[in-house]
Amino acid sequence: MLLNIEKLKIEAKGEEGWTPILHGVDLRVDRGEVVGLIGESGAGKSTLGLAAMGFAQPGLRFSGGHVRFDGTDLLTIPERQRRAFRGRRVAYVAQSAAASFNPAWRLIEQFCEGPEIHHTADRAASEAFAHELYAKMHLPDPEHFGLRFPHQVSGGQLQRAMVAMAMACKPDLIVFDEPTTALDVTTQIGVLAAIRQAVEATGAAGIYITHDLAVVAQMADRIKVMRHGREVEEAPTQQMMQAPTQAYTRSLWAVRDFRRPVRAVDRAATPTLRIKGITAGYAQHNVLNSVSFDIPRGATVAVVGESGSGKSTTARVITGLLSPSAGVVELDGQILPPRLAQRSPDQLRKVQMIYQMADTALNPRQTIRQILSRPLQFYRGLTGRARDVRLHELMEQIELTPDTFLDRLPGELSGGQKQRIGIARALAADPDFIICDEVTSALDQLVAEGILRLLSRLQDETGVSYMIITHDIATVRAIADDVVVMKNGQVMDRGQQAEVLDPPRHAYTRELLASVPQLDPDWLRRRIAEGVE
Repeated sequence: MLLNIEKLKIEAKGEEGWTPILHGVDLRVDRGEVVGLIGESGAGKSTLGLAAMGFAQPGLRFSGGHVRFDGTDLLTIPERQRRAFRGRRVAYVAQSAAASFNPAWRLIEQFCEGPEIHHTADRAASEAFAHELYAKMHLPDPEHFGLRFPHQVSGGQLQRAMVAMAMACKPDLIVFDEPTTALDVTTQIGVLAAIRQAVEATGAAGIYITHDLAVVAQMADRIKVMRHGREVEEAPTQQMMQAPTQAYTRSLWAVRDFRRPVRAVDRAATPTLRIKGITAGYAQHNVLNSVSFDIPRGATVAVVGESGSGKSTTARVITGLLSPSAGVVELDGQILPPRLAQRSPDQLRKVQMIYQMADTALNPRQTIRQILSRPLQFYRGLTGRARDVRLHELMEQIELTPDTFLDRLPGELSGGQKQRIGIARALAADPDFIICDEVTSALDQLVAEGILRLLSRLQDETGVSYMIITHDIATVRAIADDVVVMKNGQVMDRGQQAEVLDPPRHAYTRELLASVPQLDPDWLRRRIAEGVE
């Protein structure tokens, strides 16, 4: 057995002392085996994964149990010796590659740093191994790929480069912490295939942490389900997917079945928003090429496509952050000025946005009361008693108790709670139209379902129109009335959800749907056999 964690207890420091967050959890990983950890936010998945390296995040402490790696208890040896294990014997792949690389260093420099520190290979051997791994990861021009800086490659390429970097010292165990969460489906399948092939080729063991059931089914030999710092159940992947024994596990499986009822949408009326022939880009490079589609009144339109398709650039044009070189955006039948600074306060009020990363979208130094009060005062002139009444109404709309949350800071909220505050901030302006930019991609499936149900209910109550930017086909099927499919800055297909997806009528749409992981554990192996890159 390579890793044997027994009765591990970890505590977090709070205002009232130390609080348990892992309650005597066990985890074993054999050589060459991949174990999946799954559960909702706060289950303790990442804490357990980091514990496999003998590491606890700041504010946490080990309070009991053992972490035996290849016979050595990492909790009983000095920190200096634990550091010698990290990177050399056990490596870590983080969720956000963009935040994990040094932007000032070329990729090859960062790859070679680990072997140099741990004295596992000289520079020439490290570079040769990097080229070999880059090729296995299907990265372009493997011999020269490492000469690029992190900002010069796509998100999917950077994620694969991080997996390669984790393998630089040929570790015995790799901890994968949500490595494909923020990737579109076509990029994700390439990264998953690269990880699967590289792990099998090197014989490394793995701990794969995710909230995506279909992904863990492809990657893991065994699955452990966690909740509130405790194990719910554990079983081989095939058995777990077909017959989970615990009600909580079955509830995780059932989340994928959420569908909003089909609604009547008046597409003949003047749309809330109309995009007509938009061409836009940066410097001399066009990102959008004559893009056109409508957002019907009171409808939800999902804009889907892989990274670089132009989804977010379209949002920037709509919000006035990027001026188009051709075409116009109409709001309620009236042409919107192309630049944000040219728009009237009422035009600004009518178009709002909910961001993907609530962590960075909310001011960490302001309370929820302050965050929500600003749009109420700026757009609607509410102060004093009227503002407080509306604050309480907003909190009730997003299903958070006003007295409990209004005076908290964002750091005191969970990811799902912060995303609800982002929704409330957009609603505070009383908008006609809201852009939802990947609002569930960073959330576990139970929390994401709650956000989708909330958005659906709020739309029924207020009549607001949504543009949902997403790479998650499950989200599209759950909530969208209409679908716009984009690729390389152009609209490939558009129409009502059933027309676009059931069955997919465009070849690129079929490619997107074929890249969505299935609950069948053999799905990825079949796709690799078909030659997916």
